[in-house]
Amino acid sequence: MKPAASRRGAAAARRRGLWIGFLLAPALLVMTLFVAWPLASAFRYAFYAFNGLAASHFIGLENFRAVLFEPPYSAWTLRALAHNAIVFVALMLVQNGLAYLIAFALLKALPGHRVHQVIVFLPVVLSAVIVGFLWKLFLHPLFGLVNQALMAVGLAAHPWLGDGNTALGSIIFTNAWHWMGFPALIFLAAMQRVPREVMEAARIDGATDRALLGAIIWPLVAPATTIIFTLTFIGSFNWFELPYVMAGLDGSPGGATDVLGLYFYRTAFGSTSAGLQDFGHGSALAVLMFIFLAVVSGLALRVLRRREIEL
Repeated sequence: MKPAASRRGAAAARRRGLWIGFLLAPALLVMTLFVAWPLASAFRYAFYAFNGLAASHFIGLENFRAVLFEPPYSAWTLRALAHNAIVFVALMLVQNGLAYLIAFALLKALPGHRVHQVIVFLPVVLSAVIVGFLWKLFLHPLFGLVNQALMAVGLAAHPWLGDGNTALGSIIFTNAWHWMGFPALIFLAAMQRVPREVMEAARIDGATDRALLGAIIWPLVAPATTIIFTLTFIGSFNWFELPYVMAGLDGSPGGATDVLGLYFYRTAFGSTSAGLQDFGHGSALAVLMFIFLAVVSGLALRVLRRREIEL
């Protein structure tokens, strides 16, 4: 009886394994075709010179040397990287800082707080393309809603996306408006896990909202901070949709909104204003972006995870 039972158990385990494999196969196929294969191709093409659309011969690290040290590529790479760094710092301070305060306000369960949760998260469900076109209309120098409001109170209109001093900031503001609800809800979920006894004890000791946010809640939501920091970093250095929709592939005006995503796409596939097209240089940029994101994200996770344990 026991051998028969064990055979039936083994057969059932095999059927279960086949069923799990059948369910996972479509996802694995999609990941292979649209993630693993393009990534492997980019690594391969980064070491080849290109003649039009065809790889001609192996050139080793020459493409990497060109995009990092050879003018004008080196200047473009440094400019795009600096803009991505500005985006990351601004989103961490503005978007995620406001999201932290909004989460605390929602935690206090004021009248209508459930409706406000929906309102805060609503922009997140919108497509980045839709958000980009919407705010491009809002910021239009002639009939945009923002300039109409400024003129209504006696202030001068401003070409927000046409001025190099305000173009990048305008797109960063749009991104913050679009995504603020996501970190707000992550922070809110983390705050709701803080023991109520801790909050009440702090209140009895006379802690203000500022003291609660800085000295008590902030250390206890460290895991949420790790998630938000990592996702913001990756998103900031993969920025593409909003700059492309709102400022164009060339990072107008005058490269003031150029970021690594636009620079990579323009280098690999060309643009209407620049006939430059080189899959080798573009692939080298893609590989460098991947390595940079992987290394910095990994180091940041180690440091932030260690902070969680220490707290």
